[in-house]
Amino acid sequence: MRMTTKLAAAMMMAVPALAWAQSPKPAAVPGSIDRNILHVQVILDHLGFGPGILDGKPGVSLTNALKGFQEAKGLPITGKTDLRTLQALYPYRQFRPEARVTLTPEMLAGPYVNPMPKNPQEQAKLQTLGYQSPMEKLGEMFHTTPEVLMALNSPTTMLTPGTKIIVPNAIARSTTYDQSIDGNWRQTLAMLNVDASQPKADHIVVDKSDGVLRVLDANDKLIAQFTATMGSSHDPLPLGTWKINGNDYNPKFRYNPDLFWDASDKAKGAMLPPGPNGPVGVVWMDLSKEHYGIHGTSAPETIGRAESHGCIRLTNWDAARVAMMVSPGTKAVFQA
Repeated sequence: MRMTTKLAAAMMMAVPALAWAQSPKPAAVPGSIDRNILHVQVILDHLGFGPGILDGKPGVSLTNALKGFQEAKGLPITGKTDLRTLQALYPYRQFRPEARVTLTPEMLAGPYVNPMPKNPQEQAKLQTLGYQSPMEKLGEMFHTTPEVLMALNSPTTMLTPGTKIIVPNAIARSTTYDQSIDGNWRQTLAMLNVDASQPKADHIVVDKSDGVLRVLDANDKLIAQFTATMGSSHDPLPLGTWKINGNDYNPKFRYNPDLFWDASDKAKGAMLPPGPNGPVGVVWMDLSKEHYGIHGTSAPETIGRAESHGCIRLTNWDAARVAMMVSPGTKAVFQA
């Protein structure tokens, strides 16, 4: 992902570097976080081509996001930050790689669940399957991980109201959501920095070969794309054409061990409370294929790197975005 000397020289003649060229004192970033990669990730994230976790590192999710952006812009699909791609990204340079935010009581508010019980029967006794710590919540809020936040900030930084911290710039441009949306769901969207303005899907395509969920308009033009985890050898992706029946926001989850191949013979069913650390995260998009849906996850770092029980898993923030793009009846094509 690092630019070669030749490409870097070409960039100097074509467009200024994507990093904070106008910032008088850019924040120091440890060597493990490549600031130029982080800037590309942030831009793609704002444009709806989800690069996964904003961490300043190359990976499959970033490659997928670049391919989606390139397709949407009519560029050669390389999955790399080649010169033409950097030129196409340049007009969006106002989405700078980092932002400095002031912590508020709301940002740090729980309830937190730590330790999180693994047994569904114990989880069912809780009021919520919430975040385990303020750091985990802040990680999801800015589409990253606690480890990245710790790398961007001083080890002596205190997580208290009024403290300023550096975060990947996933800050939504607008959180003025339609007032017809449920109030609790509006709070979740704002917490996850999901922009109020999202394109509307005519149909979506879940592509097993690419490992992505593609959002398309009526002209079959790609308008958004997200890396997803879909199926396994035990529970393969149900190929075919389905439709979205509707969305369940901040859902409870009925755990049925009969639907999980890896469940113990002694496992019992349970109704689990809602929460971002629940089995389906913050939203469940119900499909016309019984028992299948598109949903969030409690482990965003595993998206594109693990298997699922047949459903389509996205990061919580990407799942929330897709939920805003679709509506009851939206066609969902699952293909190999």
